[in-house]
Amino acid sequence: MASPHEQLVRIPVDQAHVEGLLALPAAPIGVVLFAHGSGSSRHSPRNNYVARVLHARGVGTLLLDLLTPEEDRDYRTRFDIALLTQRLRAAARWLGRQQLTRSLPMGYFGASTGAAAALMAAAAQGRDIRAVVSRGGRPDLAGPEALARVACPTLLVVGSRDDEVLELNRQAASLMRCPHRLSVVPGATHLFEEPGTLEAAARQAADWFEKYLQPACARA
Repeated sequence: MASPHEQLVRIPVDQAHVEGLLALPAAPIGVVLFAHGSGSSRHSPRNNYVARVLHARGVGTLLLDLLTPEEDRDYRTRFDIALLTQRLRAAARWLGRQQLTRSLPMGYFGASTGAAAALMAAAAQGRDIRAVVSRGGRPDLAGPEALARVACPTLLVVGSRDDEVLELNRQAASLMRCPHRLSVVPGATHLFEEPGTLEAAARQAADWFEKYLQPACARA
């Protein structure tokens, strides 16, 4: 399969800009925005691996720095879920204005604290977001109200050995009204560092987006 077309982009947010890497395979079925966890960035090797798996399924990706370098130096800002959500929504609006992406169905992929931002953004955007996947995420940080308002199909992927986060995901799932699934990857800890575990999470994410980014008639 041909490599996706990649473009480094600068997205205006508030009074600043954040950077991202937009990658689009030929004839993409949709585009997924990545929300990284605290202390991470668009260079996250795990998120980049998942993105490559999505490209092979015809899904475009935007790997995004949610904070400016100056903001990221403040530890408190890394956990400002409301700010991260605003940045994610700003990036989604930006994609909606670009010629190559404005007609593409859109989804979110969130890791760790980024999953909370993805779910809060999805809750605010309703049917504009087709699907969400959380990997080792903290959906509890989105809050009960936002979790109940998420409308799109949501996949929560958690490692079986990530005990505390697994319980938090179970509690979050119980509050969701949208179609959702909690998938537990055997043997995986929080960062999915064990052999085969990240690959399993990436396959599940690709299956989810491939199913739900397609038009309803194509899924029938």
